Amino acid sequence: MADSRVNSWMDSARRVGADLHLDLSESSGPGGRRAALTRALGDAVRSGRLAPGTRLPPYRSLAADLGVARNTVADAYAELVAEGWLTARQGSGTRVAERAEPLRRAERVPRKAPPRARGPRHDLRQGTPDASAFPRAAWLASCRRALQQAPNEVFGPGDPAGRIELREALTEYLARARGVRTEPDRIVICSGFAHALRLLFGQDRSGGGGVLRGPLAVEAYGLGFHRELLAAAGVRTVPLPLDEDGARVDRLARERAVLLTPAHQFPTGGPLHPERRAAVIDWARARGGVILEDDYDGEFRYDRKPVGAVQGLDPERVIFIGSVSKSLSPALRLGWMVLPERYVGDALAAKGEREAWVSVLDQLSLADFIVSGAYDRHVRRMRQRYRSRRDRLVAALAEHAPHVEVTGVAAGLHAVLRLPPGTERSTVKAATWQGVALDGLAEFRHPDATEEETPARDGIVVGCATPSEHAYGAALEALCGVLPPAEEPTPGG
Repeated sequence: MADSRVNSWMDSARRVGADLHLDLSESSGPGGRRAALTRALGDAVRSGRLAPGTRLPPYRSLAADLGVARNTVADAYAELVAEGWLTARQGSGTRVAERAEPLRRAERVPRKAPPRARGPRHDLRQGTPDASAFPRAAWLASCRRALQQAPNEVFGPGDPAGRIELREALTEYLARARGVRTEPDRIVICSGFAHALRLLFGQDRSGGGGVLRGPLAVEAYGLGFHRELLAAAGVRTVPLPLDEDGARVDRLARERAVLLTPAHQFPTGGPLHPERRAAVIDWARARGGVILEDDYDGEFRYDRKPVGAVQGLDPERVIFIGSVSKSLSPALRLGWMVLPERYVGDALAAKGEREAWVSVLDQLSLADFIVSGAYDRHVRRMRQRYRSRRDRLVAALAEHAPHVEVTGVAAGLHAVLRLPPGTERSTVKAATWQGVALDGLAEFRHPDATEEETPARDGIVVGCATPSEHAYGAALEALCGVLPPAEEPTPGG
C-alpha cells in the first residue's frame, strides 16, 4: 500500500513538474547565465535528481523563478535537447529523456553498526524518577489546552523571564506547597538547576555575565557535577562540615554565598536543623551574603511534616531554585529561580534578550498542569509509590542484611546504606559485576573536606525511584546479593 502511494506521488510529480532548485551562482563564468543554467540542468539530470520522464517547467515560469530572460531558458533547453538529455514534443512540453541514465554511484559496502552499549540490568542510581510513571495522558491534555488557548504573541520571541502564566502559577504553588514568598516578577524560568548555576556564576551563551561571585560555601557532600561546573566558571568552593543536624553553618567565614540543600541534604539525608536555618539567615544579613537553596526534592516527604523553604524566612537573602526533574522528568528541562529583587535584572541580563533555552509551549503546558491540579495529583500519587518502595527497601535489608544501616529515608527518592568500614569500594565493584548500577558515597565527597571536621564513612547511595515498578523487586534482590556480610565478632570479645 505504501509503495503504491509513493509511485502515485512520483507519477504526479513527473506530470506537473517540480521545483528545480537550480544554483546559478557560477553565472559569471564562461557563457554567462545561459551556460550556467545549461550546466545546472545537465548536472541535475546526470545525477538523477531529475528522474527520466520528469516534466520541466515552461520557459516563462522557470525564467520568472530564476530571474533570467525567457530566451535564456529556451536556449538552455534547446542545447540539452540537442545533446539527448531532454526531449521536446508539441503538446507534451519538455521532459527529461527516458534514456538519460543517472550517474551510477559506486556500490557501498554496508557498514556494520557499532554494538550498542548494554545498560545495567538493575538501575539503582540516584537522581532520576520512574520514567514509566510520567503522566502522559494528563500532560497531553495540558499541552492541548495550552496550545488552544495560547495568544498569537506566544509564537514570537520569548521573554527571558519566562511566560507570565507559568510564573503566576508557580507563585501560588510554591507559596502553598513550599512556603515560598514571592511575586511573578521575581521568578526567572530556566532549564534546570545546572542552568541556574551557569546564569548566576558564569558567562552564558548569550554573552551575559554572571550575577554572583565566589568563593561559594557548599556542603561537604554534594553533586560533583555542580562543583565541576562552578570550577569551570572560576568559582572556588569551600566545603562546610556536616553532622546529623545538617551543614555546620557556624563555620561560614568570608564566603559571599552558600549553597545548601536544607529540606533534604544531598546525598546523606536529613533536614537542616531549625536553629541552623535561622543562623544562616543571620549570617547572610550580617555579611551581606546570599543563600542558594537547592529544593531538588522538597515535595517528597514520608515520615515527617513538610519542611518549608528557608527562603520564607527572608526572601531578600535567599535564591530559591527548583525544577520538575524529580517530580516529573528531567527530559522536560524546566526549572525556576525565585530571586531577591536586587538580582532580577542581572539574572535577566545573563540570560539574554530572548528565551533561548526553555520551550514556551512547555512553559504554558506546565502552567496548565499546575493550575488544573494535575501536578498536585501526580505528586501525591508518586509520593505514595516512592514511600512504598522505600518501605520495601527497608524491609528487604532488615531480612537479608540487618547489619546495614539505612539513613536519609524520611524524604526524597534515594537512601544511603551505611557499610562496614573499608567495604564501599568492593561493594560498588561487586555491584557492577552483577549488573547493579549504584553510587558509592565517596563519589559525592568534596575533595577538600577534612577527616577531622567531616569523617568519611563507607556507604552506597541507592535510588528507590529509578527502576520501573515491575523491575523493582528484582533490583532489591540483586542489591541484597552484593552487600558485604556482617563483621565477624572478635574472638573473646
